[in-house]
Amino acid sequence: MASSRVELLLGIVIGLFVAWLYFLIWKLRYTRAIRENAVQRSLAVTAGKVHEQLVPYLPEFGFNPKDARFLGSPVDLVIFDGLAAGQVRRVVFLEVKTGGAALTTRERQVRDVIDAREVVWAELRLNRGAT
Repeated sequence: MASSRVELLLGIVIGLFVAWLYFLIWKLRYTRAIRENAVQRSLAVTAGKVHEQLVPYLPEFGFNPKDARFLGSPVDLVIFDGLAAGQVRRVVFLEVKTGGAALTTRERQVRDVIDAREVVWAELRLNRGAT
């Protein structure tokens, strides 16, 4: 009877040890997968930021690169179409996306405000040092 209790206890200890080893192996694999995913996502973001900066020089841009001004956020570029030629025809807000990337909430809000024509001109004059 005492030997069966020892055998049972030994079986439980071996089972717990095997389970612990399995958990450690799973944790290592899971951590590696998470890190690889994070690196891939970071590379995608970095590539997207590089594309945003270089897009005015790509053949499919469709505007004069001299007319483009990089903002980065909440839209990537503002294009003053015709500025370099001396006659601005329109102002274009351009968001650059690569792959299947969707607009963020802020980008959609900016798009919706522009579509609703809620865009105004404002001017601020500072009189510094004037007495």
